[in-house]
Amino acid sequence: MPLIQLEDITRIYTLGEIKVPVLHGITLSIDRGEFVALVGASGSGKTTLMNVLGCLDRPTAGTYRLDGEDITKLTNDQRAMVRNKKIGFVFQSFNLLPRTSALDQVLMPLEYTASDLGESEGRKRATEALERVGLGDRMDHQPSQLSGGQQQRVAIARALINRPPLLFADEPTGNLDSKTSTEILAMFRQLNERDGITIVLVTHAPEITACAKRVVRIKDGLIESDTMNADGNAERPAVPELMRSTR
Repeated sequence: MPLIQLEDITRIYTLGEIKVPVLHGITLSIDRGEFVALVGASGSGKTTLMNVLGCLDRPTAGTYRLDGEDITKLTNDQRAMVRNKKIGFVFQSFNLLPRTSALDQVLMPLEYTASDLGESEGRKRATEALERVGLGDRMDHQPSQLSGGQQQRVAIARALINRPPLLFADEPTGNLDSKTSTEILAMFRQLNERDGITIVLVTHAPEITACAKRVVRIKDGLIESDTMNADGNAERPAVPELMRSTR
């Protein structure tokens, strides 16, 4: 059974008396352990599709099943619970709180989903997540004391704290230099290949898709193509040990 299964998904926004169709009937399946890039120009509908997949938005019509559960039939609160338990998000803008330590940033999602964890166990899990992304020596640092790459690593650790099977990355390298972008993309590959996390990376940049194993191109609210990426398994230059990098 696919982890993600969409059947004829449409999304129409209403602006006053005007209806604006964005998705025009998307049918798509993604299996567990896949690394998929959703690619499209600005306005293609890829972000709307990600919002539907991430349970941030509700489709106008069609069926969305996540891990066998029909998401389209859930209430807002039920979708929020699914989102917190099964999905991690990494965004271009990092979305970190100012004057808040890296450790506390990573701990925040536990307040909504892991009430059975004691404080010490939660801190242990957050510490392990930060160490995993190479920030074991930056746990007390606030965003203003971290580079862009380090802030994105905090965001990745936060996305992983609830151990979700599915991770969405929306333009995750958009605010990073090329070297740091390469490291962050390599980290996503490592999470996919070593830990089996299903990753859906949303981007408008074709060159970013080389890290994925499958490329789904969106145009005018429809799937234009869906192909396996030969480059996704190609040999690449060695990347420094990710969990020790502090860039």
